[in-house]
Amino acid sequence: MPTDIPWNRGEWTNQPAAVVEQEGDLLVTAAESSDAWRITSYGFVHDTEHALLTPFPQDSAMEVEFTAAFSQQFDQAGIFVRINAEHWIKAGVEYADGAAQLGAVVTDRFSDWSLAPVPEWNGGRVRIRVSRSGDALTIRAASGSNHLQLVRVLPLAPDVEAAAGPFTCAPTRSGLTVPFHSWRATPADNQLH
Repeated sequence: MPTDIPWNRGEWTNQPAAVVEQEGDLLVTAAESSDAWRITSYGFVHDTEHALLTPFPQDSAMEVEFTAAFSQQFDQAGIFVRINAEHWIKAGVEYADGAAQLGAVVTDRFSDWSLAPVPEWNGGRVRIRVSRSGDALTIRAASGSNHLQLVRVLPLAPDVEAAAGPFTCAPTRSGLTVPFHSWRATPADNQLH
């Protein structure tokens, strides 16, 4: 059964420019140049993302729902899973090359990025879910009230301590405010497909 996680339960990796609770939503304004990336292709390390994290135990899942209304290169929001500074995952919607993209960055000392265009998702509500079971983390996503679709499966050792929660970044501008509508804990997915 899904359980709402209160906004005040999490701790920020980096404090956003502004945070406002309004009618149950959490409006998060990202600082200009905020980002999460390690080395690959660009050569830099950015660890200035705004991720609101709480413990993410084995055999559980977490969901975040937000409105993806993006217009500037690399505007992004979704869910962040952090093990430590060199090992983390972010999954969500990112505005890249003129369109909304559904993607995931998996970082194991070096970041790796996968994307799929979802231009019709821009301006709408998006739900991102990460499920932790066995030796894997499974990422799923949906727009509106559609069914979740598989985005990525990656290895994650069952004994590793992790934290997860909503995140946003604005690498190229100031003024990006993302409304997060819900943050829930649920049992782990019982099937991959």
